[in-house]
Amino acid sequence: MFDYIKGKLVSKLPSQTKGATMVVENNGMGYLINTTARSLSLAGEDEADIKVYTTLIHREDAMLLCGFLNREDRDIFNILLSVSGVGMKVALVLLDEFSGYDLISAVIRGDYKELSRAKGVGPKLAQKIILELKDKLINWQKTAPVDISDIAEEKDVPDEALSEAQAVLLSLGYSVQEAKAAIKAACKVVLKKDSSEEILKEALSYLARE
Repeated sequence: MFDYIKGKLVSKLPSQTKGATMVVENNGMGYLINTTARSLSLAGEDEADIKVYTTLIHREDAMLLCGFLNREDRDIFNILLSVSGVGMKVALVLLDEFSGYDLISAVIRGDYKELSRAKGVGPKLAQKIILELKDKLINWQKTAPVDISDIAEEKDVPDEALSEAQAVLLSLGYSVQEAKAAIKAACKVVLKKDSSEEILKEALSYLARE
């Protein structure tokens, strides 16, 4: 329903029990947004101009708005919600404990012990998250074939690393054009060019700046 809300930061509450929230005012309306302590720390002071990428969660007993300061975290949050057994609170806890890149990296590596560091995420749930998300992120090309012709000019980068990096970006909701531009930019600076993880890290950083 809402892609993002742009307005004034009215207040922020880093609650330890009910979760972090912020209120953003836009056109005389104050939006209560559930978020992470990580996002609050980057949100600036009250009355600052702010842009929050949002997701509306519709429950039987409530409608809740969740938001993040960058699109990447919002899109990863949405993918986390697609995992059975992962609700809003667990998704927010994961994105509070890990940056978007670190979370994706742990999933791709299959490092369930790393994910288990997040409060309330035990080994079984961590393994379930990895099992379901890895398939969604890496195997995107099975349902939507990835065309790397525009980026295959990076001769020293294996096609597999390029296609895997692009598949993850597409699964996060970025367009083909955005993904290819980010990967091209990333390939110019990464040192370990046979690693899709390193390419992804730089590509996501590039997209966050755009």
